[in-house]
Amino acid sequence: MRRPYPTTIAGSLPKPSWLAEPERLWPAWRLEGADLDAAIRDATRIAVFEQLRAGIDLVTDGEQSRQHFVHGFLASIDGVDFTSKVKRGIRGDRYEAECPSITGPVSRRAPVHVDEVRFAKSLGESVKITIPGPMTIVDTLYDAHYRDRKNAALAFARVIREECEELVAAGVDAIQLDEPAFNVYFEEVEDWGITALDTAIGGLNVIKAVHICYGYGIEANNNWKKTLGTEWDQYARLFPFLSQSSVDQVSIELAGSRVPPEVLGLLRNKDAAIGVIDVATEHVETASEVLETIRIAEKYLPAERIWCSTNCGMAPMRREIAYAKLQALGAGAGLARDHAMLATMKRSSPA
Repeated sequence: MRRPYPTTIAGSLPKPSWLAEPERLWPAWRLEGADLDAAIRDATRIAVFEQLRAGIDLVTDGEQSRQHFVHGFLASIDGVDFTSKVKRGIRGDRYEAECPSITGPVSRRAPVHVDEVRFAKSLGESVKITIPGPMTIVDTLYDAHYRDRKNAALAFARVIREECEELVAAGVDAIQLDEPAFNVYFEEVEDWGITALDTAIGGLNVIKAVHICYGYGIEANNNWKKTLGTEWDQYARLFPFLSQSSVDQVSIELAGSRVPPEVLGLLRNKDAAIGVIDVATEHVETASEVLETIRIAEKYLPAERIWCSTNCGMAPMRREIAYAKLQALGAGAGLARDHAMLATMKRSSPA
């Protein structure tokens, strides 16, 4: 039985400067070969330790083995050519990126993250793996083969499914697909996005989550947010579709955002991993500020369906800030548990 207000993170944590360039979205590795492999494991140890030290219940490996949350997975997929890159707009032309090309039918040549899950599992009891979702993958590549986003996404969904089945066998406790592209391409979500999501993780015997956010705290994303007005209505358009999907949990951005919290009521029977930590600012939340965000969510969801998380990954952030935010996350959830326990004691005590 899980404790109230369980905690997790969206996925990534900053990499140590001895492993990769600091505070970069696509950092260059500092090492090569066996030295790089050993350094990644040491960085994973630190990432898991910092989460456990902060009281995080469902930890990740901090994505320490990946230079990028999408391309780290794709590097092991046949049909994706990293030597043939094309500059193109992604996330609705929010910004340009040098994207690898789909040059043939995609297939998995070997397990991608199974060894990482086994290693993380040796460090923490409950482990979540994050994998880019099919729509976000096709939005982060140049398609020179399928020439059709739906067909490409369904092909990647089948590849992800193969990987997920091996991850479940390896003992992973939760699988989260990262789909920030859902917040941009609403018609595609309705047309084929949910089908691709269900193809990838439907029916797996683990916690199945999807993460939909407004992006890392980088300049391009922060500038985009400024154009969204005083009320961000993207979730209101998405949640009715997600409520009919096979996922168990929806991970969303709430802290410091302009998301109207009443949209949480549209999730129906899904758990919500609410972002109580703002990754677009270096301000370190207090436990009371985290509790306040939890209290907002409680107005629209029963407490037993609330998880506490970060708004998005923290890969580009300074390490000391990210670790302090982890502490705030754990402390704020602890305050919520304490308040819930006191309320229960008051209700059960004789008048």
